[in-house]
Amino acid sequence: MKRIVIIGAGGHAHVIADIVRAEGNQVVAFLDDNIKQPDCSGPISDYEKYLDSEFIIGIGSSEIRKRLSNLNVQWHTAIHPSTIISDSVEIGEGTVVMPAVVINSRSKIGKHCIINSGAIVEHDNQIGDYCHVSVGANLGGMVIVKNGVWIGIGATIKNNVSITENVLIGAGATVVTNITERGTYIGIPAKKARNV
Repeated sequence: MKRIVIIGAGGHAHVIADIVRAEGNQVVAFLDDNIKQPDCSGPISDYEKYLDSEFIIGIGSSEIRKRLSNLNVQWHTAIHPSTIISDSVEIGEGTVVMPAVVINSRSKIGKHCIINSGAIVEHDNQIGDYCHVSVGANLGGMVIVKNGVWIGIGATIKNNVSITENVLIGAGATVVTNITERGTYIGIPAKKARNV
């Protein structure tokens, strides 16, 4: 049994706590600078009190996850037991893979990502660091997603599509061509939103 410290104490952190426990591990602390959060054990700066434990970031913002990933700690990769993940898949440190996710052969997931409940990542995907594949999103085969991309709830990414870094794909959008410019993309087919 591993001892796990979760950075963050909001709703997302508590979902990760459930996954950590489902793995058979122990949550020993929630650290959050909003110390009024329920179950908060102290501010993030207290992390040095727990260096005998592994850590995972339970905060949705990719920018915050990227900043906190510089802490000199041992990172935990949390994978819910209900997932279906090919033996040939690579998953980076600090990533969380939530219930009912499918990740098929030869895909690579970067560090400190969120692969949320029910998402499907097909074969030979390349997902960068600090990405979030939201609930029920579907990525076809050989999709390339660069660092910091957020794919919204229920979005669909066609096979062989590439998405540049720091892009937001809106909920329910369908991406059928490469995205080479940063921004927010919505609709079917997905197009850049000009006023967001």
